[in-house]
Amino acid sequence: MMRFAKCFALGLAASIAAAPQAIAVEPGAPERLITRVDAVGFEVQQSLSDTVRDASKSEKREHGALVEYFADHRAPIWVDDTGLKSRAIKAIKILQESDDYGLYPADYDVPTAAVSAVRSMPSAQWLADAELKLNKAILKYARDARMGRPKIHGISKNYDPTDDVPEVDEIMSNLAKLDDPSEYLLSFHPKHPQFEALRKKLAEARGKSIVKVEEKRVVIPSGPILKPGKRHASVAVLRQRLELSVPMREGQPVYSAEIYDSSLEVAVRAFQKKKGLRADGVVGPSTVRALNGKAKTATPRNRVKMILANMERWRWLPQDLGKLHVRVNVPEYKVRVSHNGKNVLTERAVVGKLRYQTPIFSAPMDHIVFNPYWNVPNSIKREELLPSLRSGGGGGLFNFSGRPRILKMYGLYVKYKGREISASSVNWNKVDITRYHFYQPPGGLNVLGNVKFMFPNKHDVYLHDTQEKFYFARDQRTYSHGCVRVQNPRRLAEALLMRDRGWSAASVGRAFTSGNNNHVGLKNKIPVHITYFTAWVDDNGKMRVYSDPYSHDSRMASSLKL
Repeated sequence: MMRFAKCFALGLAASIAAAPQAIAVEPGAPERLITRVDAVGFEVQQSLSDTVRDASKSEKREHGALVEYFADHRAPIWVDDTGLKSRAIKAIKILQESDDYGLYPADYDVPTAAVSAVRSMPSAQWLADAELKLNKAILKYARDARMGRPKIHGISKNYDPTDDVPEVDEIMSNLAKLDDPSEYLLSFHPKHPQFEALRKKLAEARGKSIVKVEEKRVVIPSGPILKPGKRHASVAVLRQRLELSVPMREGQPVYSAEIYDSSLEVAVRAFQKKKGLRADGVVGPSTVRALNGKAKTATPRNRVKMILANMERWRWLPQDLGKLHVRVNVPEYKVRVSHNGKNVLTERAVVGKLRYQTPIFSAPMDHIVFNPYWNVPNSIKREELLPSLRSGGGGGLFNFSGRPRILKMYGLYVKYKGREISASSVNWNKVDITRYHFYQPPGGLNVLGNVKFMFPNKHDVYLHDTQEKFYFARDQRTYSHGCVRVQNPRRLAEALLMRDRGWSAASVGRAFTSGNNNHVGLKNKIPVHITYFTAWVDDNGKMRVYSDPYSHDSRMASSLKL
């Protein structure tokens, strides 16, 4: 019956397009058999019947929802006989001002020409096009506001945002009821206080027209590597940067400022250690970058780019972070526990190296393991363990000579098909090492330390203790294979188990030091959010800026064409 009605109406569409009143098809028929509004609905259905090509998964889902909606609802939402309804004008205004919320008005194709045509009696086809165009623009806006723009997600395998897809049927139903959809459309943006704080900073940044320059700093020029004993003009600049003068005697320098002496070496080593670099006193490219790191100008445009990137990241998180949740901020190298909206614990963290970046995602923690076993991941098997087993060399985690002795030195055992075997019985030059299971039991050598916090995820990443405590003293802490190491994991366990299971600090301490492998299930799953915020507005309204260790900001800016 629906198909017949649709075909019937489409056949009449041309004849009624210019008629303001309904048309009776035969004498004695009802006065209002089909109206212009009905014709618009049928025209919309006809347009939706066309095959969708070159569309994303989300666009196809939205198209299908529109087909279903207009199959059940003849009346359009945004237009009437004469043009756009007042609710459409209000919706268009929200889309045109979307840059206030970090989106781009140009991304939303709205029927702006229809505004001036409100009283000019446009055709049914024109009205149908306007109805369909505005519906598509609004659905795209709702998706972008809630989930972020999809092209961002594909620029790094380490982005795994929460898939919080708006329900299209619900959106259409709600819009049809609202005379003013403005507040409803704005509700799709993140409700997190930090998003709103960044939005205000965005408005401030866009209001500045004068380029602000940070305090001028000495910049080390490109040139040769500087080592102790070397003489070069750049050494004198290096002294200026580190504020280290040449010793004086009777008002004259003892030697040239261009000579790299022992006192300068001490200053360079101290700088390198502070920045988490290899403290060897050699001023190569990495040290020069660190020395020049703050010698940049801060313009409103650069500030806007950074704020937009961080606003976008809030869209990747669930609307509800959880009453009790854990949040890791990779650029800040910090782990925090929040309960009832208040921060109850902050700890230093070590995150993944540039080669093994810690991914950005959310997952629920379901258990904590005290005195865990460590199962060697395939990446370490291939890249660090196998070279040592084959040649007696190797580096990184397993930096020592010897073949199967490596397993004894690090307390590692090996299984094949579930059965313990002797590593010396295997010709490691001929086998696929990923088929062998290497593990480290609990104990003083275990790389996971005394506890790990498990939130199952496809990245096989978790939070854990570590034997390498010295890394926490460094400013830059990118040294893991992707997992997050916590400086005081016992305090983290206390913060979580006290609130979830009512454990005392003493109970956590006994589990922590017992040496027994103990899996403690949580009564309620605790959300863990691994985030990447390079800008954060503190309680005093000041925006704090962190480093961008994985260069995510620049990739996002390029993808968004900022």
